[in-house]
Amino acid sequence: TTTTLPETTTTTTTLPETTTTTTTLPETTTTTTTLPETTTTTTTLPEITTTTTTTPLPTTETTTTATKTTAIITITTTTLPTAPTCEDGIKNQDETDVDCGGATCTPKCLPQHGCSSNSDCISNNCNTTTKKCLKPIFNKWKQNAITVAGGNGKGQELNQLNYPNGIFIDKNKNIFIADNCNHRIVKWKYNAKQGQITAGGNWKGSRMDQLRYPTDVIVDQQNTAIIIADKGNRRVIQWLDQNQQVLIDNINCYGLAIDKYGFLYVSNHQMNEVRRWKMGEYNNEGIIVAGGNGEGNQLSQLNNPSFIFVDKDQAVYVSDNNNHRVMKWSKDANEGIVVAGGNGQGRNLNQLSHPHGIFVDHLSQTYVADFWNHRIVRWCEGRKEGEIAVGEDGDRNQLSGPTGLSFDDEGNLYIADLYNHRIQKFEIIL
Repeated sequence: TTTTLPETTTTTTTLPETTTTTTTLPETTTTTTTLPETTTTTTTLPEITTTTTTTPLPTTETTTTATKTTAIITITTTTLPTAPTCEDGIKNQDETDVDCGGATCTPKCLPQHGCSSNSDCISNNCNTTTKKCLKPIFNKWKQNAITVAGGNGKGQELNQLNYPNGIFIDKNKNIFIADNCNHRIVKWKYNAKQGQITAGGNWKGSRMDQLRYPTDVIVDQQNTAIIIADKGNRRVIQWLDQNQQVLIDNINCYGLAIDKYGFLYVSNHQMNEVRRWKMGEYNNEGIIVAGGNGEGNQLSQLNNPSFIFVDKDQAVYVSDNNNHRVMKWSKDANEGIVVAGGNGQGRNLNQLSHPHGIFVDHLSQTYVADFWNHRIVRWCEGRKEGEIAVGEDGDRNQLSGPTGLSFDDEGNLYIADLYNHRIQKFEIIL
């Protein structure tokens, strides 16, 4: 080796001294133990090489290779603890902080608390800056309603209604109304002063161009065809550009609903059941999805069901009219559960009186048109009593027999005010 360094023979004497640097390297391993969680130890190693080159000699490749080998040995000794996992992965208002993106297992959220993280919550209740269980903000509405259809007394003029029942609000805020005793479906465009007849209107009758006491109306997912519960004619009929087609015949229909998969649901108020049909396939009896066990007040029974609602999980909510309750039937369930009322007919907050229109929001809160109490009541999931959303504790000057109920995409509440022959809009308070 002395022959390979002809420039200075003194370097041969320092190389044995550099062997002492190998004794200092174990001392530097104490610094590597302070950095177990990161691989940035390689950044400190060049600093170690500078301490070994205190001699005027330039750094050689032999010294760098020595430091690299010691770095590999120290990294292999580090282990990191794994974070606990306790999420259930289901967005059903029982999320833990881990479900919301947190790092520790915590008790489940309280009832009606949802996640505030985008990873496990519903978009209307998300906050990307925090990741914990947060209580949602419950909406409130102005108590002074705006009349958006009718309100000009009972009659058959285009600016009048005659006992309106079911209503449907489309994405353009057009209101479709089952104008029951005018035997027609009228469409009121946004901010219109009068409606236009979209089905019926040829007095009551059983012809294809006639209706008889329609109770509910919905618009299909393409926003083109109107589907009507033609109660007096015992049929479900579709109107498409003034062309009519009977979808289901010989049925005591009352309420209608369509789910996100295109299935059509119809309540039968005399058979005390709700059936489901696949859209376009009506040459069968359908499938019973609620009731069907005779008239009664057991959890497997209904008594004069009227309006219905279907959520994203295909659970069916039924206004069980004569049982003064709202029932929820999960998909493929053999019986329902009570989500509103069920404590006899009355005015207390744990009671209903002949419920009609219903709507269920993304927090599983059930809104009920409490017909003879002249109010709209909101029932949070799992609660034993509801709270009045609008109606000021049954003030008849505000609502008189609310029937149909719906919301637009801004959260404004629309109610068919039966005995006042009008549609009322309650604006949301932002």
